[in-house]
Amino acid sequence: MLDKQFSQLETLTADTLLQLARRGNEAELQTAFIKARLVYKKLEWFTEYYAQGTSRYLNGPPLPEIEIEETKTFEPGGLQVIEEHLFPFEETNREALIRETKAFLSKLKHAHNILNDTELTDAHVLDACKLQIFRINALGISGFDTPLCKTGISEAKTSLEAILTILKLFGDNKKLETLIISAGKYITRQPDFDTFNRMEFILRFSNPITRELKRWEKQLGIEPLNTELAIFNKAETLFDAGVFNPDFFADNSESAYSVQKAALGKLLFSDPVLSGSVRTCQSCHKPELAFTDGLAKSTAIIPGTFVKRNAPTLYYAGLQQAQFYDMRAPSLENQAMDVIANKDEMHASVEDAAKRMNSRPEYHKKFKSVFPTMEKEIKPRFVMIAIATYIRSLSPFNSRFDKYMRGDETQMNAKEVKGFNLFMGKGKCGTCHFMPLFNGTAPPAFSTTEAEVLGVPVGPKQHIIDPDEGRYTHNKIDELKFSFKTPTVRNVLKTAPYMHNGTFNTLEDVMDFYNQGGGNGLGIELENQTLSPDKLNLSLKEQQEIIGFLKSLTD
Repeated sequence: MLDKQFSQLETLTADTLLQLARRGNEAELQTAFIKARLVYKKLEWFTEYYAQGTSRYLNGPPLPEIEIEETKTFEPGGLQVIEEHLFPFEETNREALIRETKAFLSKLKHAHNILNDTELTDAHVLDACKLQIFRINALGISGFDTPLCKTGISEAKTSLEAILTILKLFGDNKKLETLIISAGKYITRQPDFDTFNRMEFILRFSNPITRELKRWEKQLGIEPLNTELAIFNKAETLFDAGVFNPDFFADNSESAYSVQKAALGKLLFSDPVLSGSVRTCQSCHKPELAFTDGLAKSTAIIPGTFVKRNAPTLYYAGLQQAQFYDMRAPSLENQAMDVIANKDEMHASVEDAAKRMNSRPEYHKKFKSVFPTMEKEIKPRFVMIAIATYIRSLSPFNSRFDKYMRGDETQMNAKEVKGFNLFMGKGKCGTCHFMPLFNGTAPPAFSTTEAEVLGVPVGPKQHIIDPDEGRYTHNKIDELKFSFKTPTVRNVLKTAPYMHNGTFNTLEDVMDFYNQGGGNGLGIELENQTLSPDKLNLSLKEQQEIIGFLKSLTD
C-alpha cells in the first residue's frame, strides 16, 4: 500500500507537476500542486516517523537549515518551498520552480527507498499513527505547512483516512472507524480555514481517537515501545497531565529527574550562596511574576544599570532544546553556568559556589543524598544539574486551558474558545507558538526549538529596529540577524513587558504589532524577516478574543 502511494506521488510529480512547471499556467499548477499535497498526506505518518532526515526536504519549513557548529546554511526544499513559487505564480519563477520540483522528486525517491529498507513493527506503526494525529492537531489544522494555499483542513481528512486504512490492518475496531469517519464528515461540513472550529474538532474527534488507539493497543497485546522520547509512550492525548518526559530535554543521564534533585535546586534558586553576594536566581525570576521580574530589562549588579534583555519566564523553559533568547546555551545546565558567571548578573563561578557549599555541612549532606555517586566533594556539575532539574519541574500544565482540554468544559467561556480558534487559525499564532507548549519547540517530536526574525522595534509603533542582533551576536550567519527564540505564551498575563527588549507593555500592543505584519508593517525593511509581512486583518474584537484565550493559559 505505501509502496503504491509513493509510486503514485512520484508519477504525479514527474508526469504532471514537473511538466506543468515547464509550461503550465497558474491555475493548472496550483491544482496539480494541491493534488500532490493530498497524496503526500497519505504518506506523512511514515516519512515523519521513519525518514525524519528526508522529510524536512519533502514538507519542511521554507527557511534555510542552519548548522551552527559549521557556520553553514542549507537551502530548504520541498512542498512548502514549491508553494511559495505558486501562490501566486510568476513567470520569472519558472526556472526555480522546475529546480525545486526536481529536487522534491529526488528526495521522494530517497524516502521510497527507506521504506524498502524499513521493518514496520506493530508498536512503531501504532505510535506513528498516534503522532500523526498529534501532528494534525498542532500543525496541520493550524496551517503551519499550508500558509498560502490554506488546504490544511482538507488535508487533515486525507491524513485521517490514510491512518484508518493502516489501522484496519490490525483488525476491526468499530469505535475507531466511526470516530475517524465522523471526523472526516465534520471537516467536509466546514472546510473553510478561517472559520473551522479547531477546539470542537480536537475535543470531539482527535482526543477520543488517540485515547481509543491506546486502549486498543493494550487490548491487542502489543507491547509499548521501550524508548521514551519527548512524550511518554503512555500518553493518550497531547493534553494529558504528565505527558512530557523531562529527561528527554536533560543534558545527560546524570541529569535524570527526581523530586529530591528538584527540591535541592529550588533551595539553591533563592540562596545567595551561588553568587557569594546578595544576588540569587530569584533576583530576576520572581515566582509571583511567573519567574520574570516585570522589567523591560533586568537590573545588573551595578546599581542603576541593566542587562541586555528582558528576563524570560522559567515556566516550561525545561521543555526546550535551547536556552536564552539568542539560544546560545544548548541546555539548562549550560544556562545555569552562564548566568552565574555573567559579570552583569552574578559575576561568580560554579566552581566557587561548589567550594562555598562544601564548607557548609547541611549542603554537603543534601548533595550526597541526591547524588549517590558523589565522593568527597560537591562537584560544580552537581550544582548546575540541581538548578536545571528545579527549572524542569516548572511545567505544571494546570491552567484553565489544560483542564478544559481534559474534559472540564466549565473552565473556558465562549470568547476564550473563539480566541483559541483564532490563535490556531486566522491569527497564525499557532504556526510559531506550537501547541501545547505554545513555544517554539516543534511537535510532535519536540526535538527542535525554533527562532524567528520579527523585526521588533525600539519602541511601540516606532520605525527603527532594535539594535540587538540576537543569535547573530554569537553566530555570524546573515540569516540569524535579529533572530530570537520563540518563547512560550503560557502565563503571558504575568510576564509583561513583552519581547526580548520589553518594548511592548500590553498584549494589545503585541497583537497590533503582529496584526500589521511585524517590523515590515512598521516600515522596517528586513530581508530576512521570517514572520509573514502580510497583515492578518484581525478586527479589534478578534484581537481581544485571542487575548482572552491567552489569559486562560495562566497556571
